[in-house]
Amino acid sequence: MSVFPEFVSADEALTDMIKCKSDVWRSRIGGAGFNVARTVARLGMSSAFAGTISTDVLGYALREGARAAGLDLRFLQQRAKSPLLAMVHHSSPPDYFFIGDDSADLYFSVEKLPSGWERQARLVHFGGISLARQPLAGRLVELARSLKASGVMISYDPNFRKLMDESYDETLVTMARLADVIKVSDEDLEGLFRTPNTIEAFERLRQLNPSARVLLTRGAAGAEYHVGSKAWHAHVPPVDVVDTIGAGDASIAGLLYGLVRQPEASGADLLRMAMAAGAAACTLAGATPPTLELVRSIEPSIEIVSVD
Repeated sequence: MSVFPEFVSADEALTDMIKCKSDVWRSRIGGAGFNVARTVARLGMSSAFAGTISTDVLGYALREGARAAGLDLRFLQQRAKSPLLAMVHHSSPPDYFFIGDDSADLYFSVEKLPSGWERQARLVHFGGISLARQPLAGRLVELARSLKASGVMISYDPNFRKLMDESYDETLVTMARLADVIKVSDEDLEGLFRTPNTIEAFERLRQLNPSARVLLTRGAAGAEYHVGSKAWHAHVPPVDVVDTIGAGDASIAGLLYGLVRQPEASGADLLRMAMAAGAAACTLAGATPPTLELVRSIEPSIEIVSVD
């Protein structure tokens, strides 16, 4: 019998086109789900990215990035269509738009995944703009439903982007109710619920699925981890920040790694792992996945307090 990965991320992989000067752009491999899959693999858990990329030079770079990260390439599909691009024309604060009206990612096929993989998967992650782009979104929601019915743990990080308007509301509700683990930021809550009142938005999210574990990141204010009526808060540890690209993706990857590898860990320890992974990513340029050794070295500096 084939051995399949414990973790799979079914999300987007794309090319970030970052404007450096008025007429100079640089490309970087990225995509929220792709970053999560690579970080989980870097931490030491068998991992795969399930999605479709182009067959051109940009698709090749993504495939090489997946290979270098040690991802199971059987889950990565390719199609002779245009690449999906994120055009980051302003980086502070970030401002961007996406190019991909008929791009390769939209042609992802669940039927082309390796036979029997879902019986060995411990946890499958969903989110990002893939859930806001039809017909891909519909396929992924149905996959999440099927996996949930089979007893596979579901993780969901909506990762709000501008294209997630009122038409995304049904997907938000469905995925939040299916998820065992949800990760959101303050910015996500403002955008998804279209309100500056993040406390109210967070309560609305939790009401959709009170049993879900929720990681709430708040930038410089730290993060919270909620399980039922219990909650813990962590401050941002003192690290030398290179940039914050991929920090949120690393934090959910750290939490998911802990849930699978340390199922008996306390909520405080799981939050510490998530915060350390996010902080570790900030010490590296771009969306570079941190090593487990780097994450562990940061954990002792993170103070956790219970939230009443």
